[in-house]
Amino acid sequence: MKRFLSTKDVAEFLSVNEKMVYALVSDKGLPATKVTGKWLFPKHLVEQWVEANTVNFPDASSRLPPYTGLLIIAGSNDLLLDKTISLFNSRHREHLAVFGNLGSVGGIRALKRGLCHVASSHLLQENGNEYNFDFASRELNRMPAVINFCRREQGLMIHQSNPFQIRDIRDMGARGLRMINRPLSTGTRHLFDRELKKAGINGEKIKGYHREMHRHMDVGLEILAGRADAAPGIRPVAEVLGLDFIPIRWERFDLLIAKEKFFEQGVQLFQSLLQESEFISMAQSMGGYDVQLSGKMVFPEDPSEG
Repeated sequence: MKRFLSTKDVAEFLSVNEKMVYALVSDKGLPATKVTGKWLFPKHLVEQWVEANTVNFPDASSRLPPYTGLLIIAGSNDLLLDKTISLFNSRHREHLAVFGNLGSVGGIRALKRGLCHVASSHLLQENGNEYNFDFASRELNRMPAVINFCRREQGLMIHQSNPFQIRDIRDMGARGLRMINRPLSTGTRHLFDRELKKAGINGEKIKGYHREMHRHMDVGLEILAGRADAAPGIRPVAEVLGLDFIPIRWERFDLLIAKEKFFEQGVQLFQSLLQESEFISMAQSMGGYDVQLSGKMVFPEDPSEG
Protein backbone atom coordinates (compact mmCIF):
# COMPACT_ATOMS: atom_id res chain seq x y z
CA MET A 1 0.00 0.00 0.00
CA LYS A 2 1.36 3.42 -0.97
CA ARG A 3 2.30 5.61 2.00
CA PHE A 4 2.70 8.74 -0.13
CA LEU A 5 0.48 10.03 -2.92
CA SER A 6 1.42 12.18 -5.89
CA THR A 7 -0.54 15.26 -6.93
CA LYS A 8 -2.25 13.14 -9.58
CA ASP A 9 -3.13 10.46 -7.00
CA VAL A 10 -4.69 13.03 -4.67
CA ALA A 11 -6.62 14.63 -7.52
CA GLU A 12 -8.11 11.23 -8.39
CA PHE A 13 -8.81 10.46 -4.72
CA LEU A 14 -10.69 13.76 -4.25
CA SER A 15 -12.21 13.77 -7.75
CA VAL A 16 -10.80 17.20 -8.56
CA ASN A 17 -8.24 18.45 -11.08
CA GLU A 18 -4.58 18.82 -10.16
CA LYS A 19 -4.72 22.63 -10.05
CA MET A 20 -7.40 22.36 -7.34
CA VAL A 21 -5.04 20.18 -5.27
CA TYR A 22 -2.51 23.04 -5.17
CA ALA A 23 -5.27 25.42 -4.09
CA LEU A 24 -6.31 23.04 -1.30
CA VAL A 25 -2.72 22.93 -0.05
CA SER A 26 -2.57 26.73 0.01
CA ASP A 27 -6.07 27.62 1.21
CA LYS A 28 -7.40 24.61 3.13
CA GLY A 29 -4.32 23.13 4.78
CA LEU A 30 -4.21 19.87 2.80
CA PRO A 31 -1.17 18.08 4.35
CA ALA A 32 1.75 17.97 1.92
CA THR A 33 5.52 18.03 1.75
CA LYS A 34 7.80 19.05 -1.09
CA VAL A 35 10.67 16.69 -1.90
CA THR A 36 13.05 17.28 -4.86
CA GLY A 37 10.67 19.93 -6.16
CA LYS A 38 7.59 17.68 -6.20
CA TRP A 39 4.65 17.59 -3.81
CA LEU A 40 4.09 14.39 -1.85
CA PHE A 41 1.05 13.71 0.31
CA PRO A 42 1.12 11.23 3.27
CA LYS A 43 -1.89 9.03 2.53
CA HIS A 44 -3.08 8.65 6.13
CA LEU A 45 -2.93 12.44 6.67
CA VAL A 46 -4.95 13.08 3.50
CA GLU A 47 -7.60 10.67 4.78
CA GLN A 48 -7.60 12.39 8.18
CA TRP A 49 -7.90 15.78 6.46
CA VAL A 50 -10.97 14.60 4.56
CA GLU A 51 -12.56 13.32 7.76
CA ALA A 52 -11.66 16.49 9.66
CA ASN A 53 -13.39 18.59 6.99
CA THR A 54 -16.57 16.50 6.96
CA VAL A 55 -19.66 18.66 7.50
CA ASN A 56 -23.05 17.87 9.01
CA PHE A 57 -21.57 15.62 11.70
CA PRO A 58 -24.12 15.23 14.53
CA ASP A 59 -23.42 17.72 17.32
CA ALA A 60 -20.11 18.73 15.79
CA SER A 61 -20.59 22.45 16.40
CA SER A 62 -17.86 24.16 18.39
CA ARG A 63 -17.89 27.22 20.59
CA LEU A 64 -14.35 27.95 19.52
CA PRO A 65 -14.06 30.75 16.96
CA PRO A 66 -11.99 30.24 13.80
CA TYR A 67 -8.32 29.91 14.73
CA THR A 68 -6.55 33.28 14.76
CA GLY A 69 -3.52 32.43 16.88
CA LEU A 70 -4.95 31.45 20.28
CA LEU A 71 -4.34 27.77 21.13
CA ILE A 72 -6.32 26.51 24.15
CA ILE A 73 -5.16 23.38 25.99
CA ALA A 74 -7.09 22.06 28.99
CA GLY A 75 -6.87 19.04 31.24
CA SER A 76 -4.17 17.35 33.27
CA ASN A 77 -1.35 19.33 34.86
CA ASP A 78 2.25 18.39 33.99
CA LEU A 79 5.67 20.03 34.37
CA LEU A 80 6.86 19.07 30.88
CA LEU A 81 3.60 20.32 29.37
CA ASP A 82 4.09 23.68 31.13
CA LYS A 83 7.60 23.94 29.70
CA THR A 84 6.41 22.96 26.23
CA ILE A 85 3.71 25.64 26.29
CA SER A 86 6.40 28.18 27.24
CA LEU A 87 8.58 26.89 24.39
CA PHE A 88 5.67 27.26 21.96
CA ASN A 89 5.03 30.84 23.08
CA SER A 90 8.68 31.83 22.78
CA ARG A 91 9.11 30.09 19.43
CA HIS A 92 5.89 31.31 17.77
CA ARG A 93 5.36 34.92 18.79
CA GLU A 94 2.36 35.36 16.48
CA HIS A 95 0.55 32.63 18.44
CA LEU A 96 -0.37 32.20 22.09
CA ALA A 97 -0.94 28.88 23.90
CA VAL A 98 -2.85 28.95 27.19
CA PHE A 99 -3.64 26.13 29.63
CA GLY A 100 -6.69 25.41 31.77
CA ASN A 101 -5.87 23.13 34.72
CA LEU A 102 -9.06 21.06 34.90
CA GLY A 103 -7.75 17.53 35.45
CA SER A 104 -8.02 14.77 32.85
CA VAL A 105 -11.80 14.40 33.15
CA GLY A 106 -12.30 18.16 33.04
CA GLY A 107 -10.14 18.43 29.93
CA ILE A 108 -12.17 15.83 28.04
CA ARG A 109 -15.40 17.55 29.06
CA ALA A 110 -14.02 20.92 27.93
CA LEU A 111 -13.20 19.32 24.58
CA LYS A 112 -16.78 18.02 24.38
CA ARG A 113 -18.16 21.52 24.98
CA GLY A 114 -15.91 23.06 22.36
CA LEU A 115 -13.96 25.12 24.89
CA CYS A 116 -10.46 23.95 23.92
CA HIS A 117 -8.48 22.69 20.96
CA VAL A 118 -6.55 20.05 22.92
CA ALA A 119 -7.25 18.05 26.09
CA SER A 120 -4.40 16.51 28.10
CA SER A 121 -5.33 13.25 29.81
CA HIS A 122 -3.88 10.10 31.44
CA LEU A 123 -6.92 8.13 32.58
CA LEU A 124 -6.14 4.45 33.10
CA GLN A 125 -8.85 2.15 31.76
CA GLU A 126 -10.37 -0.77 33.65
CA ASN A 127 -8.23 -3.26 31.75
CA GLY A 128 -5.16 -1.72 33.37
CA ASN A 129 -3.38 -1.38 30.02
CA GLU A 130 -4.87 1.30 27.79
CA TYR A 131 -5.47 4.97 28.54
CA ASN A 132 -8.17 7.54 27.70
CA PHE A 133 -10.05 5.73 24.91
CA ASP A 134 -12.98 4.45 27.01
CA PHE A 135 -13.40 7.78 28.77
CA ALA A 136 -13.29 9.75 25.52
CA SER A 137 -15.76 7.41 23.79
CA ARG A 138 -18.23 7.78 26.68
CA GLU A 139 -17.97 11.58 26.90
CA LEU A 140 -17.63 12.60 23.25
CA ASN A 141 -19.94 12.21 20.30
CA ARG A 142 -17.07 10.86 18.22
CA MET A 143 -13.54 9.85 19.05
CA PRO A 144 -10.90 12.57 18.82
CA ALA A 145 -7.43 12.12 17.41
CA VAL A 146 -5.10 10.99 20.21
CA ILE A 147 -1.44 12.00 20.11
CA ASN A 148 1.04 10.83 22.74
CA PHE A 149 2.67 13.69 24.64
CA CYS A 150 4.93 11.54 26.79
CA ARG A 151 5.10 8.61 29.16
CA ARG A 152 5.75 9.49 32.79
CA GLU A 153 6.27 7.68 36.09
CA GLN A 154 3.49 7.79 38.68
CA GLY A 155 3.94 6.81 42.31
CA LEU A 156 4.11 8.15 45.85
CA MET A 157 6.07 11.24 46.80
CA ILE A 158 7.56 10.86 50.27
CA HIS A 159 9.29 13.27 52.65
CA GLN A 160 12.99 12.39 52.81
CA SER A 161 12.78 11.65 56.53
CA ASN A 162 10.08 9.04 55.76
CA PRO A 163 9.08 8.62 59.43
CA PHE A 164 6.52 5.91 58.60
CA GLN A 165 9.02 3.85 56.57
CA ILE A 166 6.70 3.77 53.57
CA ARG A 167 7.80 1.19 51.02
CA ASP A 168 4.68 0.71 48.89
CA ILE A 169 1.00 1.62 48.70
CA ARG A 170 0.11 -0.82 51.52
CA ASP A 171 1.97 1.38 54.01
CA MET A 172 -0.40 4.30 53.35
CA GLY A 173 -2.70 2.79 55.96
CA ALA A 174 -0.22 3.49 58.78
CA ARG A 175 -1.76 5.09 61.87
CA GLY A 176 -1.03 8.82 62.13
CA LEU A 177 0.23 9.22 58.55
CA ARG A 178 -0.72 12.55 56.96
CA MET A 179 -1.28 12.76 53.25
CA ILE A 180 -2.41 15.27 50.66
CA ASN A 181 -4.43 14.36 47.59
CA ARG A 182 -5.30 15.35 44.04
CA PRO A 183 -8.88 16.20 42.92
CA LEU A 184 -11.29 13.50 41.80
CA SER A 185 -11.14 14.78 38.21
CA THR A 186 -7.45 13.93 37.86
CA GLY A 187 -5.84 10.81 36.45
CA THR A 188 -3.45 10.73 39.42
CA ARG A 189 -6.36 10.49 41.89
CA HIS A 190 -8.01 7.89 39.68
CA LEU A 191 -4.88 5.72 39.81
CA PHE A 192 -4.30 6.31 43.53
CA ASP A 193 -7.84 5.25 44.47
CA ARG A 194 -7.47 2.19 42.25
CA GLU A 195 -4.24 1.20 44.00
CA LEU A 196 -5.73 1.76 47.48
CA LYS A 197 -8.64 -0.49 46.58
CA LYS A 198 -6.27 -3.22 45.36
CA ALA A 199 -4.36 -2.96 48.65
CA GLY A 200 -7.59 -3.18 50.69
CA ILE A 201 -7.15 0.32 52.20
CA ASN A 202 -10.06 2.67 52.87
CA GLY A 203 -8.78 6.06 51.77
CA GLU A 204 -11.43 7.82 53.86
CA LYS A 205 -9.53 6.75 56.98
CA ILE A 206 -6.24 8.37 55.94
CA LYS A 207 -5.71 11.80 57.47
CA GLY A 208 -5.66 14.39 54.69
CA TYR A 209 -7.32 12.17 52.09
CA HIS A 210 -9.88 14.90 51.34
CA ARG A 211 -7.31 17.72 51.33
CA GLU A 212 -6.73 18.37 47.65
CA MET A 213 -4.24 20.37 45.61
CA HIS A 214 -4.74 21.16 41.94
CA ARG A 215 -1.11 21.05 40.80
CA HIS A 216 1.52 18.34 41.22
CA MET A 217 4.04 20.94 42.34
CA ASP A 218 1.73 22.23 45.09
CA VAL A 219 1.37 18.67 46.41
CA GLY A 220 5.14 18.26 46.45
CA LEU A 221 5.65 21.57 48.24
CA GLU A 222 3.28 20.50 51.02
CA ILE A 223 5.44 17.42 51.60
CA LEU A 224 8.65 19.43 51.39
CA ALA A 225 7.28 21.85 54.00
CA GLY A 226 6.51 18.96 56.36
CA ARG A 227 2.74 19.46 56.28
CA ALA A 228 2.22 15.98 54.76
CA ASP A 229 4.17 12.73 54.86
CA ALA A 230 3.18 11.25 51.51
CA ALA A 231 1.04 11.87 48.45
CA PRO A 232 0.30 10.47 45.00
CA GLY A 233 2.32 12.25 42.33
CA ILE A 234 4.87 12.03 39.54
CA ARG A 235 8.61 11.42 39.70
CA PRO A 236 9.56 14.70 37.93
CA VAL A 237 8.17 16.75 40.84
CA ALA A 238 9.93 14.54 43.39
CA GLU A 239 13.19 14.98 41.44
CA VAL A 240 12.86 18.77 41.30
CA LEU A 241 12.06 19.08 45.03
CA GLY A 242 14.46 16.42 46.30
CA LEU A 243 11.71 14.16 47.67
CA ASP A 244 11.85 10.39 47.89
CA PHE A 245 9.73 8.57 45.34
CA ILE A 246 8.13 5.12 45.34
CA PRO A 247 7.15 4.09 41.79
CA ILE A 248 3.76 2.56 40.98
CA ARG A 249 3.71 2.48 37.18
CA TRP A 250 4.63 4.24 33.95
CA GLU A 251 1.61 5.83 32.31
CA ARG A 252 0.74 7.22 28.89
CA PHE A 253 -0.01 10.95 28.94
CA ASP A 254 -1.92 11.90 25.78
CA LEU A 255 -3.22 14.91 23.89
CA LEU A 256 -6.81 14.50 22.65
CA ILE A 257 -7.69 16.72 19.69
CA ALA A 258 -11.10 17.26 18.14
CA LYS A 259 -10.77 16.06 14.54
CA GLU A 260 -12.25 19.25 13.12
CA LYS A 261 -9.45 21.17 14.88
CA PHE A 262 -6.61 18.75 14.13
CA PHE A 263 -5.18 20.72 11.22
CA GLU A 264 -5.49 24.14 12.83
CA GLN A 265 -2.14 25.87 12.46
CA GLY A 266 -1.50 26.22 16.19
CA VAL A 267 -2.33 22.56 16.85
CA GLN A 268 0.09 21.45 14.15
CA LEU A 269 2.84 23.80 15.36
CA PHE A 270 2.46 22.50 18.92
CA GLN A 271 2.64 18.87 17.77
CA SER A 272 5.76 19.60 15.76
CA LEU A 273 7.61 20.57 18.95
CA LEU A 274 7.24 17.07 20.39
CA GLN A 275 9.97 15.56 18.25
CA GLU A 276 12.44 18.43 18.46
CA SER A 277 15.73 18.14 20.32
CA GLU A 278 14.84 20.99 22.69
CA PHE A 279 11.71 19.16 23.85
CA ILE A 280 13.63 15.91 24.30
CA SER A 281 16.35 17.72 26.29
CA MET A 282 13.77 19.31 28.59
CA ALA A 283 12.26 15.89 29.35
CA GLN A 284 15.62 14.25 29.95
CA SER A 285 16.77 17.03 32.29
CA MET A 286 13.90 16.38 34.72
CA GLY A 287 13.79 12.59 34.95
CA GLY A 288 10.65 10.48 35.16
CA TYR A 289 9.75 11.07 31.51
CA ASP A 290 9.98 8.83 28.45
CA VAL A 291 9.48 10.65 25.13
CA GLN A 292 10.04 7.78 22.68
CA LEU A 293 6.35 7.90 21.67
CA SER A 294 5.99 11.68 21.84
CA GLY A 295 4.22 13.12 18.82
CA LYS A 296 3.04 9.69 17.62
CA MET A 297 -0.63 9.17 16.83
CA VAL A 298 -2.14 6.43 18.98
CA PHE A 299 -5.71 6.86 17.69
CA PRO A 300 -6.60 6.44 14.91
CA GLU A 301 -3.67 4.03 14.66
CA ASP A 302 -1.01 5.33 12.29
CA PRO A 303 -0.99 2.87 9.35
CA SER A 304 2.71 3.60 8.82
CA GLU A 305 3.37 1.98 12.22
CA GLY A 306 1.66 -1.27 11.26
